[in-house]
Amino acid sequence: MFGGQGRTDEDNREAIPASNANLPGTIGHDSITQAEAYCKRLALSHYENFLVASVFLPRPMRQPFYNVYAFCRTADDIADETADPVVATNELRRWQNLLASCRDGHSSEPIFVALGDTIRRFDLSIEPFDNLLRAFLRDQTETRYESFHELLAYCRWSADPVGRIVLRLAAADSPENVRWSDSICTGLQLANHWQDVGRDLQSGRVYLPLEDLRRFGLDVNDLRNHQHRDRLCELVRFQTDRAEGYLRAGMPLADSVPSWLAKEIRLFIHGGLATLEQIRRVGYDVIRKRPTVSRWQQMRLVTAAFLGRL
Repeated sequence: MFGGQGRTDEDNREAIPASNANLPGTIGHDSITQAEAYCKRLALSHYENFLVASVFLPRPMRQPFYNVYAFCRTADDIADETADPVVATNELRRWQNLLASCRDGHSSEPIFVALGDTIRRFDLSIEPFDNLLRAFLRDQTETRYESFHELLAYCRWSADPVGRIVLRLAAADSPENVRWSDSICTGLQLANHWQDVGRDLQSGRVYLPLEDLRRFGLDVNDLRNHQHRDRLCELVRFQTDRAEGYLRAGMPLADSVPSWLAKEIRLFIHGGLATLEQIRRVGYDVIRKRPTVSRWQQMRLVTAAFLGRL
């Protein structure tokens, strides 16, 4: 549910260094203000859609969101932007150790100083943060998914934890709300996968389930060689409709949370639906052309959310 999930404005972001040596140094345990300032700068310098979405947050909630976002964004960048999977794996495992100790204030690195304070203040569980790291670690070694069921299991680690963290921050994490949130986050993750089929293929990753490729008479080599375009477009259409189903199934969540969070939820649902619509507009040919939601379309969605028209 953070703006970075869909990566609609990815080309404008600044890369986050994977190595701690490139972060602004370690700081004292009591320097929470300094750590939070770092997290805020990181959050507001990345995705435009996170910046504009933050106007819906009550002022007391903005810093906690910045702190959580800084963790999620930087961990994701370590996983995706580090050229050597071994280096990425080692850094992510180091982050697992830092995460385990930050709740008790045993960290001097900016992101974990700020995050540890937020975890203590809001009584957040470590589990969803650790699940995200597990998903990023999985990305270093697993580049194929045999079934849609396996892909959904990956989404439960890579996407659903973010929504659960947000619900806990809003004190709205009832079991029913969590189920709706999981559906939205899974839908957003699937939309991102189908938007990025071509880009992921260049990095050696294929999120289209292998069983579905076979169902449509395709294999991974057909994707690489741009063969059987009609079959691939039919497969992407099938997956796009699937993703839309997950997004729409989570819509009742917006009526069951505080009003400020409801606007965020509606914005991200409709942002995901807009991504799916762009996939349809390119005729599902996502290897030849990556579909994107324009800044103008994003701003229209934000305005509609602000006016309560989503």
